[in-house]
Amino acid sequence: MIATPDRTPLPREFFDRPVLEVAPDLLGRILVRTTPDGPIALRLTEVEAYDGENDPGSHAYRGRTARNDVMFGPPGHVYVYFTYGMWHCMNLVCGPDGTASAVLLRAGEIVEGAELARKRRLSARNDKELAKGPARLATALEVARPLDGSDACALGDTPLRVLAGTPITSDQVRNGPRTGVSGDGGVHPWRFWVANDPTVSPYRAHTPRRRSS
Repeated sequence: MIATPDRTPLPREFFDRPVLEVAPDLLGRILVRTTPDGPIALRLTEVEAYDGENDPGSHAYRGRTARNDVMFGPPGHVYVYFTYGMWHCMNLVCGPDGTASAVLLRAGEIVEGAELARKRRLSARNDKELAKGPARLATALEVARPLDGSDACALGDTPLRVLAGTPITSDQVRNGPRTGVSGDGGVHPWRFWVANDPTVSPYRAHTPRRRSS
């Protein structure tokens, strides 16, 4: 018998921990995106940890900027960035206020509101592909820069909230190098995923972008 997922919102204390503790503990949790058309809920199946100024792969490695400012704020907030001039990606800020660690949400299973996600992800061949990758996840949940800085732990109405769900047991957690991270940051095995889950995205090593001639 499959246990009913716990709908209790995760408290701020959950995120106020080292990022390498928070990241694998997010697997199996439920992310709820409230939209004007209704809620969309996603069970997290793949994440990546980024350890701020200690991590060459992090946006905060070289310090605080207007772009990454939310990462240095209180835990439990949402950091959204725009990449390659076309995609958004979503992170959850971790650790104490003033640090800059965050967890990139890479993939998940849509467990509620799939009909709404399908409207935003018309190219998905099936529901397993709706949020299979960080940009697809953000698109399916209608997450963009206006949600940057949202408090996922706020009381009352909030556009994004993380519920306790059904945490994944340690024997089902896998880890390996982060996808597409170059240089020294590429060696860290800080990508975590649910073993054998069909919504997990494929691993891709970093490939330098060719400059146009």
